[in-house]
Amino acid sequence: MQFRSSAARILANAILGGHLSERGIIQRVSKVLACKRSAWLQALAKKIISHFGRGTRPRRFRLERFILHQRTFTKACEKHFFILISRPPENPRMVPAAGPPQKWSVPAICTLGDLAKRLNLYPNELAWFADFRGLEAKLPEGPLRHYSYRWQAKRDGSARLVESPKQRLKAIQRYLLHQVLDHIPTHESVHGFVHGRSIRTFAAPHVNQSVVLKLDLKDFFPSISRARVVATFLTAGYPEPIAETLAGLCTNVTPTAVLQHFPMPATRERRYWLKMLYHRPHLPQGAPTSPALANLAAFRLDCRLAGLAKAAGAQYTRYADDLVFSANNKTFSRHLERFYIRVCAIALEEGFEVHTRKTRIMNRSISQRAVGIVLNQHINSPRTDYERLKAILHNCVRHGSASQNRAGVPDFRSHLAGRVSHIAMLNPARGQKLRTLLEQIHWTPAH
Repeated sequence: MQFRSSAARILANAILGGHLSERGIIQRVSKVLACKRSAWLQALAKKIISHFGRGTRPRRFRLERFILHQRTFTKACEKHFFILISRPPENPRMVPAAGPPQKWSVPAICTLGDLAKRLNLYPNELAWFADFRGLEAKLPEGPLRHYSYRWQAKRDGSARLVESPKQRLKAIQRYLLHQVLDHIPTHESVHGFVHGRSIRTFAAPHVNQSVVLKLDLKDFFPSISRARVVATFLTAGYPEPIAETLAGLCTNVTPTAVLQHFPMPATRERRYWLKMLYHRPHLPQGAPTSPALANLAAFRLDCRLAGLAKAAGAQYTRYADDLVFSANNKTFSRHLERFYIRVCAIALEEGFEVHTRKTRIMNRSISQRAVGIVLNQHINSPRTDYERLKAILHNCVRHGSASQNRAGVPDFRSHLAGRVSHIAMLNPARGQKLRTLLEQIHWTPAH
């Protein structure tokens, strides 16, 4: 049994030295085995490709476990069809998955020493920030924690947990975002947190459509586990120890004390669900790398939903956890219920869940909205938002800015300028009117 386990481990390491192709597997395994018969090896290679897929990068422990449970391998061990060759281990190298990942221009990082050098860390510091042992969940509030936590109320009465990395970890994550993740392309249907795309490009395909279907994914960021993040880095070609370390730097385990102070009323089932999500390593909402990694983790979801929409004659776009489908044909409207059920099923199969209470089916006769944008005839901001902001600016001109800053916003001038810019992006004519009012405000030194 010990020989069989050692052989499976050696085979798994050799197989993962390249792409999963029958010829490649046989060539790499032949370097570490002296085979008396090769028929069993060819049969094993075919089974591995059939199970994991051609050109993929599975985890080593999964491949090792799969080999151990193959009767072909067991018989080869019992009948001594091969002998293990003692060879020094090869230097790790980048092995991107077959297809588009081979063209990704990510930096080559093959050893933990190289990664620590790039991040300007000592090896023990790298292991501490990656937190493989999940110590963050056990630490009391104080300087040893890597994250600060706060509950943020949502419009529906629930709350989201914002996990903000502290200064050093945030700098590490920003480096990984710009040097690694920015070089990995996302699906063409994704418009959130992608360079060159915005809520305007997200909404544009759904303007002037007869029916719009809007859905929301529940607990989007914490639903993405560390295993899915590791798979993303493996696909990019990083050796498994590097992929696991990169994933550790970008994920978190929430302390129990934070979850015990959930500020909003919730059912026992909801509290149990939140603890289950946050107690496992997950993408923290508030980390610089989380939006990009979430988009990459949802790539299969986007591929399947875009294909489903195309088959139904509809358009599909996603902005973070907001999914929107729209069409101008009667067939889509007639089979909308079946289409919606299929979307929910695909989301569950890909590890996500649709928030059914937030689902909206909007016909042309009502105001069609998504991410706060009106879609009916052209992209526009809701009239109530425009009128409210116009009134605030008008009162600032007449009575001073301090009279309108009732919420105590620290930089009220920048706050108003940002809101004006948002409306100007959607409707330049309205934006110009608001900018004229903004320029007429007399700002006190405090603002």
